[in-house]
Amino acid sequence: MVNEKIYGYVRVSSKEQNEDRQKFALLEAGVPEQQIYMDKLSGKDFERPQYKKLIKKLDSNSVLYIKSIDRLGRNYIELNEQWRVITKEKEADIVVIDMPLLDTRNDKNLLGTFISDIVLSLLGFVAENERANIRQRQAEGIAAARIRGVSFGRPPIPLPDNFNEMRKRWRDGEITIKKAAEACNMKPKTFYSKAVKYEKEKP
Repeated sequence: MVNEKIYGYVRVSSKEQNEDRQKFALLEAGVPEQQIYMDKLSGKDFERPQYKKLIKKLDSNSVLYIKSIDRLGRNYIELNEQWRVITKEKEADIVVIDMPLLDTRNDKNLLGTFISDIVLSLLGFVAENERANIRQRQAEGIAAARIRGVSFGRPPIPLPDNFNEMRKRWRDGEITIKKAAEACNMKPKTFYSKAVKYEKEKP
């Protein structure tokens, strides 16, 4: 390829994740550091600012390097569509470092394209299927934990020391629920729900 332009793409799912491993692999492959685009976003779709900038740069003299196919995306249908955009519409080449079969510079014939398309479809399906399995395992784990009595979310705020006294005075008709709630630094609705829960749980 004459005057080829080399680009790299890095994606991590959150700001807390480290992108160094991907960047190092791209640099080792010969991608100039200033030509590496990075998003810190989920791979569920392609609404990513740096990815969009990168796509605009690609043309028939471009080669795009990525560390692994799931760094490009995890949605099976959209992954295949973006692969088509890059290789067919932009006519750029893609190199997946962890999967040498996914190197569109090799075997630029019908068989080579056919093999790349099959491998891509298989890997895309596996990536999305694994994502679905992870969600299912998480849901099953949460359900099992709830059965064991594990609670999720923030721990409940302890009731104020005067709560029971105010509850009794309200129940006895000595004060209004508004006055009882104000004494406990609560809203009336909160006070009422706490009182009902307390009375249900009271031995």
